[in-house]
Amino acid sequence: MPEQDYMRRAIELAKNGVGWTAPNPMVGAVLVKDGRVISAGWHRRCGGLHAEREALAALTEPARGATLYVTLEPCCHHGRTPPCTDAILEHGITRVVIGSRDPNPLVSGQGAAKLRAAGVEVVEDFLRAECDALNPEFFWYITHKTPYAVMKYAMTLDGKIASRTGASRWITGETARAHVHALRGRYAAILAGIGTVLADDPMLNCRLPGAHQPLRVILDSRLRIPPESQICKTAHEYPTLVVCCFPDPERRHALEALGLEVAVLPEADGRVSLPALMALLGQKQISSVLIEGGGQVHEAALRAGIVRHVCAYIAPKLLGGRDAKTPVEGLGAASPDGAALLDGLRLTRLGEDILLEYDVKKGMDADVHGHC
Repeated sequence: MPEQDYMRRAIELAKNGVGWTAPNPMVGAVLVKDGRVISAGWHRRCGGLHAEREALAALTEPARGATLYVTLEPCCHHGRTPPCTDAILEHGITRVVIGSRDPNPLVSGQGAAKLRAAGVEVVEDFLRAECDALNPEFFWYITHKTPYAVMKYAMTLDGKIASRTGASRWITGETARAHVHALRGRYAAILAGIGTVLADDPMLNCRLPGAHQPLRVILDSRLRIPPESQICKTAHEYPTLVVCCFPDPERRHALEALGLEVAVLPEADGRVSLPALMALLGQKQISSVLIEGGGQVHEAALRAGIVRHVCAYIAPKLLGGRDAKTPVEGLGAASPDGAALLDGLRLTRLGEDILLEYDVKKGMDADVHGHC
C-alpha cells in the first residue's frame, strides 16, 4: 500500500474527534509493520490519550521496528498526558512520518528533534497540506490565544438572508441545513447577536445525535434577552454566555438565576467590543467560534478584523425586496478599496444549494461602525 494511503487513513481517523478535542487538535495515527497496519488510533477528546498513545494501547503485537504515520508532530512535553515521544521510543518504533508541524512553542520542532536524537528516522511535511486542513482552528488559537472565528450565513442567489417581512425559514434545503449542524458541532462556540435572538428565537444548538454542543455566546449590550426565549429556557441544558457592556443588576441576577453566565466587557461605540470578547473566549480556552449573528454583527466582526473564514450557503432562490436583509449590513464599506477581501475558494454542492468557503485576506476598513 502506498505511504499516502497510510497517512490518509490517519487523517480520516483524526476526523472522528471533531468537536471533542478542542482546544487540542484533531490527530490520527497509524502503525505499519512489514507492510501491514498493526494498529491505529485518534485523539478522542481533550484530556484523553493522544493519537499515538491510543494506537500503542491498541497493539496486539510488538511495535518494535514499525513505522508510525501521524498527522501532527508528536508532543515532547508533559501536558494533560505524558510525552508521546517517550512512548514511541519505549516501543522501539524506528521510523516516524509526520504530516503537520506543531506550532505550539512547547513542541514546535522539538518532538521531531528528540526522536532523531534517539536514532529514529523522521520524515516531516508528508501530505502536509491535507494534514494542516484538519486543524486551522488549533493553529490559530495556539499562536494567537484567541478563537479562530468563522462567519456563516445562508442566502438566496440575490443575496437575501430573509424576506422583506423577516421570514427566513427556510432559505436552504435539508442537506445544507444538516451541514450547518455538523459545522456547529465542530466549533467550540457559536456567536449570535441579540437582534437574531429577538427576531428568530433560535436554540443555537447542534441537533445531530451524539454531537458536541458548542458554548452559546450572545452579544447583548443592554441585557435585553427575554427570560422566555429558547436560549434562556435551555440554559441549564446548553452552556450559554451573555456578554454586555451596560448591565442592569436586576436583569443580570435574573439571567444568572436561569443558568446563564453574564460577562461585562468594554464597549466600543455603544456595543460590546469584539476584540475584548475574543480575548475573553481565549482565556476560557475557547479555540474556535462560529458567527451566526445577522448582518449587523457580521459587519462589526469584519470591521473588528476577527473573522478568519467565511462559509456562505447559497440557495437557488430569488427573494428580491429593497428592505430584505442581507448577510452584511451596517453602513458598509465607503468604496471597493475598503471591502473585506477573500481568497482560497472552496465549493461544495449540497443538494440544490452550494457552499462557498473562503479565507479572509483582509477585514473591512474600520472607518464606521454598526451596532449589536
